[in-house]
Amino acid sequence: MKIELCVYSGLKIYPGHGKRLVKTDGKTLIFLNRKCERSHMMKRNPRKITWTVLYRRKHKKGIEEESKKKRTKRNTKFQRAVIGATLQDILAKRNQNPEVRKAQREQAIRIAKERSRLGKSAKSGKKPSSVLPPKPIPPASVLPSCLLVFRLRC
Repeated sequence: MKIELCVYSGLKIYPGHGKRLVKTDGKTLIFLNRKCERSHMMKRNPRKITWTVLYRRKHKKGIEEESKKKRTKRNTKFQRAVIGATLQDILAKRNQNPEVRKAQREQAIRIAKERSRLGKSAKSGKKPSSVLPPKPIPPASVLPSCLLVFRLRC
């Protein structure tokens, strides 16, 4: 028992059913019923007819069990060096004692306030009472902790 497929609809044709059409160029067309035959003769596109197999394949109908759920992409943490600070400096800063870090921050704030006070007195024409040493370049260990970890989207 041989089961054929309809040329137009793609549905199964069991023995004793359907219609076979042989064209003059030798091509054999097998149709399930007159509806498929007439649609083919009117040159209707089976991909646009909703009840055909080609339409259902094109529009992904009825293939739930075959498809797998897509995995979502996750953010991954990635560490890298910042301009003026190497990765080792950043890691050392992270592992530093909080009290030491707080003391460094307060010292930097104090120096900045004194510089701003000196700048204001220089503009008004007064001589500063104390001269501060030039501003040192802060090492990477004084960088704010917000620059330590970057998030990149994979």
